[in-house]
Amino acid sequence: MNVLFIRNIRIDWETIPKGSYLRTIPSLYGIESLHFTHPVTFFSGENGTGKSTLLEAIALASGFNGEGGTRNYHFSSYDDVSELWHSLKLIKSVQKMHGGYFFRAESFFNVASVTTMKYNDGTMPDYHAESHGESFLHFLQNAGQNGLYIMDEPEAALSPQRQLSLMMYIHEMANKGSQFIIATHSPILLGTPGAQILAFDHHGIHPSEWEDTESYRITKLFLEDRSMLLEKMFSIDQR
Repeated sequence: MNVLFIRNIRIDWETIPKGSYLRTIPSLYGIESLHFTHPVTFFSGENGTGKSTLLEAIALASGFNGEGGTRNYHFSSYDDVSELWHSLKLIKSVQKMHGGYFFRAESFFNVASVTTMKYNDGTMPDYHAESHGESFLHFLQNAGQNGLYIMDEPEAALSPQRQLSLMMYIHEMANKGSQFIIATHSPILLGTPGAQILAFDHHGIHPSEWEDTESYRITKLFLEDRSMLLEKMFSIDQR
């Protein structure tokens, strides 16, 4: 069963101040709506193109904590969330979410600490007792219930093999009725079967095929002709 808890988002730019940095992000500025067509959607693009900014806004507008966790998490170690979420309208389905979380790699240490001290009901592991990659994967796989799962660079501490494990988990949960919205640079995760890929660049936000993403193309170039690429890179650096 394919369920889209969020079918569309709309941005009201009239409510965003004229001097806001949000208006300087080419991929975002001017985008009034974005349509989700698949249970798994990836945001792909270079650093600074607005992927995490929009993902964060969707998470906050959905009721999640700004630093991550489920909708039951309420804490803040440093408040630096953007104002975008106040101007975001979510077009939702009538389906009720039974689970979900917002995962962001940069603040996972804080989430792990708060989980251990405040939210652990005895069924969750001590994430600080595991390696960084293991704790990432266990947190991501600890959902169990169908719902909305928003992830910002979940591959950050995962080996290629663990990324494949995460891909399998995402695919399984999506087939059971969950929705995933994920910002990633991983060509492995971007290859998840049946996923919608939205590319962020100076042209805006637009659908992309896996083979057309920068992550795939650069990785492919490096693997197929590493010597040529390195020679070109370092000859330029030495001029």
